[in-house]
Amino acid sequence: MSYVPLEKLIDKSQDSVYKLVILASKRALEIAEGQPRLVNVDSAIKPSTVALYEIAEGKVRAQKPRSKENK
Repeated sequence: MSYVPLEKLIDKSQDSVYKLVILASKRALEIAEGQPRLVNVDSAIKPSTVALYEIAEGKVRAQKPRSKENK
């Protein structure tokens, strides 16, 4: 079983475990639907683990929310 250390991941998700989970789940869904993998891993590895590898390597990032401007 593959392991991606949380320390490598938490910095990539704006120090939020919640944002990390959302980011990883969205990316894993994209991979499961056929999007190309951004890292070179064995094809037997599950999409959720591939998503974590991509986040750890900085290939997938969380976006900062846009601020709303009052008019």
